[in-house]
Amino acid sequence: MTLHGLIPPLLLATAALAGPAVAAEVNVYTSREPALIKPVLDAFSKETGVKVNAVFLTNGLEERVKAEGQNSPADVIVLVDVAKLAGAAEMGITQPVNDPAISANVPATLRDPAGHWVATTLRSRVVYASKDRVKQDAITYEELADPRWKGKICIRSGQHPYNVSLFSAAVSRMGPEKAAEWVKGVKANLAKKPSGGDRDVAKDILAGVCDIGVGNTYYVGLMRNGTNASEKQWGQAIKVLDSRFAGGGTHVNVSGAAVARFSPNKDAAVKLIAFMTSDAGQRILADLNYEYPIRKGVGGAETEKVAGPINPDTLALADVAKNRKAASEMVDQVGFDN
Repeated sequence: MTLHGLIPPLLLATAALAGPAVAAEVNVYTSREPALIKPVLDAFSKETGVKVNAVFLTNGLEERVKAEGQNSPADVIVLVDVAKLAGAAEMGITQPVNDPAISANVPATLRDPAGHWVATTLRSRVVYASKDRVKQDAITYEELADPRWKGKICIRSGQHPYNVSLFSAAVSRMGPEKAAEWVKGVKANLAKKPSGGDRDVAKDILAGVCDIGVGNTYYVGLMRNGTNASEKQWGQAIKVLDSRFAGGGTHVNVSGAAVARFSPNKDAAVKLIAFMTSDAGQRILADLNYEYPIRKGVGGAETEKVAGPINPDTLALADVAKNRKAASEMVDQVGFDN
């Protein structure tokens, strides 16, 4: 599953002479870990006969595609986080796609209005709680600012992309001023300085440092079903609360895909994204990392065993992404991480 550098000029020339019918391969640039995407790429190849070449880049994927320009072999770009997807479109490295199958597969709130990107899985950000000390099973995000939780909340840095996304959604739902007051209220309830990761939130809940904390659902599955004995204990010590905005749903972020601007195999690229968002693709993708499918009725079985079903918030993710700069600035202005 490796694409060795740029496609040689001779190969490009041969493909050009052969015409569109030769589009028997597709090149994927992805920041997702290989294990979390390779199974769906393999399934696509098996079903269609189209070979998938993949480049896995932890950092700098967008910059590489931009630097390669018109000579880039990239057909499909796969990224984690709606801000990364929106940013790729703003960089001019994606192109709009208007495909009936993709439009039917992906809810309007989970795709770019101009067609530059679509979600492929949902990653919900929820509230973890101590099984022993917290009796309630549901909570609103707004309640995190309630003084009853003073000294009882743990969370990773407010500037981490996961939290910036949540705060961006709060700006969209509450407006900038009320969102800032809410973030101040959450800060006032923290048991310790924001630090560590979502697994550390569960660890601190087990240790009694806090009673509740904010984390992504998939970490619960990874902790409980992993091989690390300590993490198993952290995962078993917590429960996932039904977490929603007041009058809304659960905040979600996404993994998503886009067709590269200069895709040499556009038809195959569109076909791959249509497969990833189909029922068959969703059943593979959703359970790989304890994420949720992009619509109800497919996959998600393992995720729901761990964290229960969710009702994603109705905010359009494209609108949430627009507020990320304001949310990041808000985090600094209230001194959230201080």
